[in-house]
Amino acid sequence: MDTILIVDDNQAVCNALALMLELHGYHSLTCLSPDTALELIHLHDISLVIQDMNFTQDTTSGEEGKALFYAIRGIQPDLPIILLTAWTQLEIAVELVKEGAADYMGKPWEDAKLLTSINNLISLHTLSKANTQLKRVENERMSAIKGADLCGIVFGSGAMQRCVDLALQIARSDVSVLITGPNGAGKDKLADIIHANSPLKGKPFIKVNIGALPMELLEAELFGAEAGAFTGANKTRIGRFEAADGGTLFLDEIGNLPLSGQVKLLRVLQTGEFERLGSHQTRKVNVRVLSATNADLAVDIREGRFREDLFYRLNVIELPLPPLNARCDDILPLVDHFIGPGFSLNKQTQQVLVEHQWPGNVRELENVCKRAVILAQDNVLTVEDFGLIATSAASLTPRQAEHKQPEHKQPEHKQAADIDKLTEDETHSVDSSQTFAETGSGKESEPVGKEPLDKASIEAALVEHRGVIARVAKSFGLSRQALYRRMEKFGIDK
Repeated sequence: MDTILIVDDNQAVCNALALMLELHGYHSLTCLSPDTALELIHLHDISLVIQDMNFTQDTTSGEEGKALFYAIRGIQPDLPIILLTAWTQLEIAVELVKEGAADYMGKPWEDAKLLTSINNLISLHTLSKANTQLKRVENERMSAIKGADLCGIVFGSGAMQRCVDLALQIARSDVSVLITGPNGAGKDKLADIIHANSPLKGKPFIKVNIGALPMELLEAELFGAEAGAFTGANKTRIGRFEAADGGTLFLDEIGNLPLSGQVKLLRVLQTGEFERLGSHQTRKVNVRVLSATNADLAVDIREGRFREDLFYRLNVIELPLPPLNARCDDILPLVDHFIGPGFSLNKQTQQVLVEHQWPGNVRELENVCKRAVILAQDNVLTVEDFGLIATSAASLTPRQAEHKQPEHKQPEHKQAADIDKLTEDETHSVDSSQTFAETGSGKESEPVGKEPLDKASIEAALVEHRGVIARVAKSFGLSRQALYRRMEKFGIDK
């Protein structure tokens, strides 16, 4: 419950205001003098102050109220203050409003008007405090990564920011880390960051893609082999564990390691000991192991393809990396990085790139960017340059619209199923064509069935969703571009 401080030398005024506030769900504190008011502000969490402008009998200059206002500002610069007086000193009112007074009302006041002002000011103050807290957290986060080696990673989403933050935090320890996520999402980049910011950054960093090695050579690659250990082994070779001794070993696609290799890997993780193929000599290494997989190892364990004890050795800390379509704010920064400074994108192309699902993740995005740069006829890249298809009427160029093929007729039972699914989807989300039409038209129309958006609603949603634009837009049933336009309209910084 918000606490409102009432400062007035007339006890009857204090009682009347306190009763009105209590009836409308506020807790109030009252006092008769500026000195007592300042003491209460030091002792209590005050959400708003209603203060008189004169506290001495037969005084109407407003100087006492002015002095109290500046004293409160010295203690809490952002605390909302409503000035209330029976004597209207216009010059002082203008001065104090310029200095940050939230409102100015004469006596007798109108209850409805005063309550409206109180509600609005407390809401804005609460939002302002939340924004200040978010900025403080963000500043602390940015200062934490300011001196870090991010290995050239490019991102713009809150989801990727959290992954990087966690990677930097993990880097300081020496525990095993399992990085999970789909192929092409950038798991190796997170491994680079962990090693580059660890105490082992000057030591060897060896990478092994388990999925790219023939099964019959995996153990030799990992643990080494003596000359003659197998056909073609003409000389002794050290394995990746020996090469990484004292540093970090990154095992990509660890889910592809056969069970025989898993047994030896478990032993190395437990004791640091192993033998080369064809040798009985036990060797010992000190290696930090990072691993990555796109597989669901819990399912592999249940089906007997992966050892549970090895899983817990590898997965001391799990670092999950979302797919690219779950961190849409990374797409355009990555595109800018891949195409270079000599090219730019028009708005239609930006929209199509952001809306594309990117099943191949960052790897696919890099591929189409290289294609676009090679095939581009101009320094402003188009949808055709990227080899993508605009999926809505608003995203189609005239040439695409002219050649758009009619859809094949589906069987009746399939049409019925699709209609049921569409009806269900429309209950929960905005249709993609509606989203594109809205962003393409440039009209600031509000989501169907919802109240018009105002600045306070958007700022409150930004706080609730921790600044993740995609989530805020989804909560309003808007596209991200439509939300950005509204934020620009209301002067809201991202």
